[in-house]
Amino acid sequence: MSRARAYLDYNATAPVRPTVADAVARALMLPGNPSSIHAEGRAARAALEAARAAVAALVGARPEQVVFTSGGTEAANAVLSGDLRGRGLPAPTRLLHTATEHPCVAAGHRFPEAAVERLPVTREGIIDLAALESRLAALADETVLLSVHAANNETGAVQPLAEVVALARGHGRTLVHSDAVQAVGKVPLDMAALGLDALTLSGHKFAAPKGVGALVLAEGVSLESAFLRGGGQERRQRCGTECLPAIVGMGEAARAARAALDVESARLTDLRDRIEAGVRALAPDAVIFAAGAPRLPNTLNFSVPGLDAPASVIALDLAGVAVSSGSACSSGKVARSATLAAMGVDADLAGGALRVSLGWNTVDADAACFLDAFERVVQTLYKRRGQAA
Repeated sequence: MSRARAYLDYNATAPVRPTVADAVARALMLPGNPSSIHAEGRAARAALEAARAAVAALVGARPEQVVFTSGGTEAANAVLSGDLRGRGLPAPTRLLHTATEHPCVAAGHRFPEAAVERLPVTREGIIDLAALESRLAALADETVLLSVHAANNETGAVQPLAEVVALARGHGRTLVHSDAVQAVGKVPLDMAALGLDALTLSGHKFAAPKGVGALVLAEGVSLESAFLRGGGQERRQRCGTECLPAIVGMGEAARAARAALDVESARLTDLRDRIEAGVRALAPDAVIFAAGAPRLPNTLNFSVPGLDAPASVIALDLAGVAVSSGSACSSGKVARSATLAAMGVDADLAGGALRVSLGWNTVDADAACFLDAFERVVQTLYKRRGQAA
């Protein structure tokens, strides 16, 4: 049976898995508060801690390192508040982040603007490691907070976190945070092996409910002052009664993502590559962004010269295909992509960028539906070009 629509915007949000919806429904029926000591409270606490363990396992951490939040933005804002402590270091006085970070990092900090530096990236969107090393050497007397995302939400470019952390440890006075929102559940991620001090994630990117995320802190790393103050929940790092149904859903989504990670990575890479080949066949002058970099298996970001992204998104939507022209957090705003600008992409070309992102429920028919609809968009484009000529 064919689908009515093809949803190809998983980097904006992934549809909730049926097993996750079932887990949320069961959690809604638990009457107790996880902080209560009676039987109902203990049952709620058990469900909360089971979810914590599942999330920890997905990112290579221990359960006690996981602090639940309302999402990736809150988690990143907490890390970048200037209150992160660890490795015996004083409070960070300088923030370094890549020029392609999500706005929750680029605009979510509390550092004075004079203390914030944007690190350059290559034309493929990968952090310039030489520039990082140079800046860390120049800041030898300062405590630095370095934030490098695990994977870019627009292009899917995967950053070399192991090399980044190695340079930071050579500096000796650097704490490293990674916004792993787009990477978690799509590629293997082991916080302990990487040596990260803090990692942030958002449940709805890997088929959990919207409105739940987590901050994961390395052993010996903490927030000096709780981002939300109150009753002492979440080891006093994030106070307030936990949203148990959403957290339980996130735990179930984490279990499902971890169990299927290798198989799904291979499957989605194949689907993405087939779509990319189809795009190149239909529009030989298409430019694939970050094509020469390691990319998330589910992400394709491209532009066809002369193609207008908003008009294309609308045309594809009317044809039954949901894609994006960039970050969902920037939708409705007429602005050049900061990511593509940092990569040196021409403004006109960046203005036509389309992002196709796949996920657990994407099948061959969705890819075929996209290519069929895109062919009609391209034919219209070339027809208009010919008329203009």
